[in-house]
Amino acid sequence: MPGASGVNAEGSCEALCRTLVSQKGLQRETADISHSVLYTSLMGLLLVTDNEKEKLTVGSGRVGLKNIGNTCFLNAVVQCLSHTRGLRDYSLLKSYRDDKFSKEETKLMEAFSQVLSGLWDVNEGDRVVNPRQFYNIFKEAVPYFSGYSQQDAQEFLRFLLDKLHTEINRRPYVRRTGKEPEQTFARFRISEEAAAMWKKHLERDDSRIVDLFSGQLRSSLHCSVCSHSSNTFDVFCDLSLPIPKRSSAGQVTLRECLELFSQEEKLDKDNSPMCERCNRHTECTKRLSIQRFPQVIVIHLNRFTTSRWSISKSTVYVSFPLTNLDLGRYGPVDCGPVLYDLYAICNHAGTVNMGHYTACCSDENGWCFYNDSSVTPVSENQLQTNQAYVLFYQRSNSTTIRK
Repeated sequence: MPGASGVNAEGSCEALCRTLVSQKGLQRETADISHSVLYTSLMGLLLVTDNEKEKLTVGSGRVGLKNIGNTCFLNAVVQCLSHTRGLRDYSLLKSYRDDKFSKEETKLMEAFSQVLSGLWDVNEGDRVVNPRQFYNIFKEAVPYFSGYSQQDAQEFLRFLLDKLHTEINRRPYVRRTGKEPEQTFARFRISEEAAAMWKKHLERDDSRIVDLFSGQLRSSLHCSVCSHSSNTFDVFCDLSLPIPKRSSAGQVTLRECLELFSQEEKLDKDNSPMCERCNRHTECTKRLSIQRFPQVIVIHLNRFTTSRWSISKSTVYVSFPLTNLDLGRYGPVDCGPVLYDLYAICNHAGTVNMGHYTACCSDENGWCFYNDSSVTPVSENQLQTNQAYVLFYQRSNSTTIRK
């Protein structure tokens, strides 16, 4: 049946893994949980239980969103998230009601789920869904987006994911008292240090949003005076890539953007952090890499540049692969291929002051172009334009948790 998908045991087994890890003090990167007899037995029981549940049946998803006053940015982003399968099914099944420990009300999550229910209604009675209630609740949480002025889709995406995460966080809020002691990892390998920082993050922030969108960046500093190297690790929900400078008629590739993002950068004394060994600011080099790859990687092409007096937009054509985007070369040494397939694009047409957002999303029957309330099929050779702004890729070779 087109558009039908089964409820699998991924969420249940993931929760079981998380429980075992937290209770036993194990790290996923080092604990061989998959070979545990207890784990295997319980997972088998979960599979039997979940297979007995009713199948989740959805419509085609080819339904538009009403523009309620300069809300094309919202409509384009919601369509892209609507085609994020792991988030869509989680929302339609209302799994967050059993999955949350946060004291926050799930007002925004409920409204978001209601919009997705309309978009994926199996009867498809309404060809256009009105997102007004969802938008009103979002504006209450983030007043910055009030009014009818133009908004940035990538900013909206970041705020939306953050607010949804806050409402459905699996970790109960615990008030921290005083300053926490800083941890040192001089005796650890980089992978162990990164794993420890990731575990610390999950102790406070753990949700379906984290499961899908969160990755870990590694920033490596090398002092030019004493040759001391240090690493810091930060969580990210999207990669904001610079676009190499070209003429308006020029063309670059997504790989060139990634190379520019990850290339070594020289920092002078005024712009460098303090060297841990020299105990002073020195000239150093900095390099960014991906330490932990998310299931869904959101790539933001940074088309808007802010100067002292104005904001300008780059219209350079950036070509990108539709399948088998390999990000392994930007990860840990010898991590091997890390492959992603494109499933959604948020486009921006026009200028800084007069722009319009649309989306292209894939489903089981091909690609569609979402322009507010209008939905039309589109061929793959029409996806590559100089309007591509935010790209959504799904991991296609998730053979290990660590990568």
